[in-house]
Amino acid sequence: MAQEIRPPRLGGDPPGPGEGQSRRTVLVAIGALLLGMLLAALDQTIVSTALPTIVSELGGMEHLSWVVTAYMLASTAGTPLWGKLGDQYGRKRLFQGAIVLFLIGSALCGLAQNMPQLIAFRALQGLGGGGLIVLSMAIVGDLVPPRERGKYQGLFGAVFGTTSVLGPLLGGLFTQHLSWRWVFYVNLPIGVVALFVIAAVLHIPARSTRHTIDYLGTLLIASVATCLVLVASLGGTTWAWGSPQIIGLAVLGGVLLVWFVRVERRAVEPVLPLKLFAIRTFSLVAVISFVIGFAMFGAMTYLPTFLQVVQGVTPTMSGVHMLPMVLGLLSTSTASGQIVSRTGRWKVFPIAGTAITCVGLLLLHRLDENSSDAEMSVCFFVFGAGLGLVMQVLVLVVQNAVSYEDLGVATSGATFFRSIGASFGVAVFGTIFTSRLIGKLDEVFASAGQDLPAGVGPEQVAADPRAIATLPPDLRPAVLHAYAESITDVFLYAAPVVLVAFVVAWFLKEDKLRASVTAPDTSQTLASNPVERSSRDECARALSVLGSREGRKAIYVKITDRAGLDLLPAASWLLLRVRRHGTVEPARLAETTPVPLRVITEASRQVEERRLVTREGVQLTLTEDGVRAAVSLARAREESLAELLGDWWGPDRPTDLVQLVEELTAELCGSDGERPHTPEPPGDHHP
Repeated sequence: MAQEIRPPRLGGDPPGPGEGQSRRTVLVAIGALLLGMLLAALDQTIVSTALPTIVSELGGMEHLSWVVTAYMLASTAGTPLWGKLGDQYGRKRLFQGAIVLFLIGSALCGLAQNMPQLIAFRALQGLGGGGLIVLSMAIVGDLVPPRERGKYQGLFGAVFGTTSVLGPLLGGLFTQHLSWRWVFYVNLPIGVVALFVIAAVLHIPARSTRHTIDYLGTLLIASVATCLVLVASLGGTTWAWGSPQIIGLAVLGGVLLVWFVRVERRAVEPVLPLKLFAIRTFSLVAVISFVIGFAMFGAMTYLPTFLQVVQGVTPTMSGVHMLPMVLGLLSTSTASGQIVSRTGRWKVFPIAGTAITCVGLLLLHRLDENSSDAEMSVCFFVFGAGLGLVMQVLVLVVQNAVSYEDLGVATSGATFFRSIGASFGVAVFGTIFTSRLIGKLDEVFASAGQDLPAGVGPEQVAADPRAIATLPPDLRPAVLHAYAESITDVFLYAAPVVLVAFVVAWFLKEDKLRASVTAPDTSQTLASNPVERSSRDECARALSVLGSREGRKAIYVKITDRAGLDLLPAASWLLLRVRRHGTVEPARLAETTPVPLRVITEASRQVEERRLVTREGVQLTLTEDGVRAAVSLARAREESLAELLGDWWGPDRPTDLVQLVEELTAELCGSDGERPHTPEPPGDHHP
């Protein structure tokens, strides 16, 4: 049976995404990428419910925050480097390197014998984890054409949503029934499978995009963040606020910040372009993102300690108790994104979200050792719902406020500030908690007036919650109350910080949304490290989401009307396909596309009757009238896509944006992504 003829590829051009690979190979490769993403996403949430046990075994409650902060800082700092190095030297090799680095870090974390070791190994693990997230999403662009990209990137977003729910549960299960070390060891078999599958089936074209990588800027911004987080976490606990060490760290952070600003002004490809801060919306969103990261990750780190130590629940059940917060976050995040995409109105969400988050923190402050499960669930849900309302919208607002060439860096910039805020939140929450706890325990023990077990005092109970069990029974309630107040006071102190974000949100200007700005995927709103995509990748994601949302039939109805043709939608689809391939066989189309033979036959009959095609044997070929009609249809689709881009599609539109629109036009109108020898799975039966 004859096959469709594809136009020859120009010599030297690398194959397009997914070309030359079977659908099964592509799906297996994406499955391996999802495993890599799973590793990194899981490690953001699985550790939280294990932290109280880790601290009990290794000691050092005052260093608890750094188990989380070290991972976040390392993954945040490494994100822009992984993205650009992958562009320059090939993403497959870099992705394999990120997996190996992550697995080495995981194995060492499981073997750690003290807190300093664990913190250092978490930083190594975070460096690999940042690469896993960035490169796995970038490789999807190498494997599938832009039209299909939204569908697969949705799977990666689903991984983040799933791990947000499963992470705390799995962390509790491993800690309770095996050992906290299995929180890290579980990565090893998953990572090894992903490594072997990637080596065997991932074949992506060798493209090299030269970058002037801002190594110094990356090092400086990471150093500034580390200095300031050290000040926040060590000030008032390990060292006094007025000590030479704290003052020295603060001064060093300030000097490095000035140096960073000077470097970024001269950098060819700055890691954080300073010109973005001239855009009022970006500056305001940066502040709100910082505060949201501060509140979200700070609370998620210390709530399991409240549940396990104060409420006395098991590690597994502490994960269950955290579910209302996660469900509140996911439900309002999804709902707000959908509402904004449909209505174009968004300002109410950051205002309402920050207000509800503030209320949630005040509710969390009211919890104590006698709070019921129902009361805690309501408080957790309200807090999560507030976070979800604002998180989706922040990325969307920034994308709408910047020019096309700044789309990628503005998106990563907004999520960068959330990542830094998360690091600060965990550190500051830890400092407040530790200082309050030691002070309250001193009061409890000073008023005890009774003999205590040898070697058990405020410092020992603060460092190891298991020591509470060795205390006299009549002293334990007071100690638990001290723990409860110390943790819930943290939420009280965080409320005014969120209130600042609430005030800032009122100053956001509600500009009309571009049609191409769509709700970001979950990976952009739940990942602790910044998302790193080029402007072209961000635009392709948005347009592909819109294309899939319209549905194939709606697309062809729209462009047929725009081209001024009186044809069935399937007839327009058929004409564009003949134009793309030169000649097609209707019966063959029914085997290689999800369009039924009956629909194709009816479309073929109409275009033949209108003399838009001629039949040569079983093949259809365009007539002169057919060529003109197909050109009109192609132009109509291109105009429809360009219309979605708003002012990005101006007279000075960038070349890569023009190429993207042409590429999407060809895919949406000409081939629908099918491969002649590989039947598509059942799906949308509209042309």
